[in-house]
Amino acid sequence: MINMIYIEDLELQRIIAQAKHEFPNECCGFLSGTKSGDTINIEKIYPLTNLDKSSEHFSMDPKEQFNTIKIIRGEEMIFIGNYHSHPYTPSRPSEEDIRLAYDPNIIYGILSLEKEEPVFNLFKITKDGVLKLEYQIINK
Repeated sequence: MINMIYIEDLELQRIIAQAKHEFPNECCGFLSGTKSGDTINIEKIYPLTNLDKSSEHFSMDPKEQFNTIKIIRGEEMIFIGNYHSHPYTPSRPSEEDIRLAYDPNIIYGILSLEKEEPVFNLFKITKDGVLKLEYQIINK
C-alpha cells in the first residue's frame, strides 16, 4: 500500500516542458526513484520517444525502454512507472490508457495541457479500477 508519494519539482517541470515542446502530440516517459516502506520518491524522469507522433495516443520504443531501465538500475534507482501527456483532454486515464495498463504495480502519471495551467495527476490502474493517488511536490 502506498502511503505517500513525493515528486521533485524540477522533474515535474521537466515533464511540463517536454509536453509543451512535443505539443500537439502526446509526450511520454518513465518515472524513477526510490521506495522506502510505503513511501515513494520520484527523483528523476526519463523522456522517451512517442513513436505514434499522435495527440490521442502514444507508443514507446521497446529498445529505448529497455535501455532506460538499464540506466535507472545503474543509477541505483527503481522504475516507479510511466507518464504521458493529454494535449486536449483532462488529467485522467482514458479508456485506452486503462485498457493498455499492463502492470498493476506501477504508477501512471498523466499531465493535461487542456487548460492554461498544466494539471498533473498520478494513478494506480488495476483490474478493480482507477485510483487517483495523492502526492507532494518537493524542492531539493
